[in-house]
Amino acid sequence: MKVGIVGLGLIGGSAAKAYKAAGHTLYACDINASIVDFAIIEGVVDAHLDEKSIAECDLILLTATPQAVISYVEENARYVPKSALVMDFCGTKRRVCDVGFALSLEHGFTYVGAHPMAGLQYSGYKYSRANLFTGASLILVPPVHDDISILDRVKQSVQPLMFKKFVVTTAAFHDRMMAYTSQMCHVVSNAFVKSTSSQYHRGYSAGSFRDLTRVARLNEAMWTELFIENKENLLDELDQLIKSLGEYRTAIAAEDSETLYALLHDGCQAKAMTEQ
Repeated sequence: MKVGIVGLGLIGGSAAKAYKAAGHTLYACDINASIVDFAIIEGVVDAHLDEKSIAECDLILLTATPQAVISYVEENARYVPKSALVMDFCGTKRRVCDVGFALSLEHGFTYVGAHPMAGLQYSGYKYSRANLFTGASLILVPPVHDDISILDRVKQSVQPLMFKKFVVTTAAFHDRMMAYTSQMCHVVSNAFVKSTSSQYHRGYSAGSFRDLTRVARLNEAMWTELFIENKENLLDELDQLIKSLGEYRTAIAAEDSETLYALLHDGCQAKAMTEQ
């Protein structure tokens, strides 16, 4: 299989290494062409992804930010062969899928939105690894939800990435859930470490601090775009959290042990529900 990858950061680089390890031919492009040159020297990528090599691809993975993916597809859709499967790995889905589905109908190729539930707190090709997706789930937003042949094709095409589970949903529900399970975690973590106490944490912190602050280290440009892109859902989650934090603060300030106990108990029960 000949695979084209747009964006050779952590996600794109990891995908490239997995496909290369499985013996496939890799073409890639990145806003920083020197990264592709390095990947070629390293033996991960075979050549640059351009107008000529796009026409040879069986699979094209778009692993850049939503706006970069939209721009790339709009500029290059005419070069994509009708036999190709094109998938974006973006963190939001509504706008990018709207554009991708429309262009796929116009030019004849197959487009599927996808989002791998895998990553690190670090970004960039240098942190990429072939086993990043092993055992992870892949969320899929297909153009139609009753065509099993598309889903089978996706599963076969991404087999080298070793996903364990596939979840099929809509773009709208994907974005709603990502606001809660991913974007909120990054907002809270990033805000939490701004406490004036943070500079003194060494010797006073253990697992709780480490777990809560892990994703405070992030790619500012990428997450800014994702937050703004999904602002309605993210603002709703933020409003819920702020309201909930206010309830805890009020109970603590009033030394209202009964209310505080009830709030803590409810949180424990809510966590238990997520583990079922």
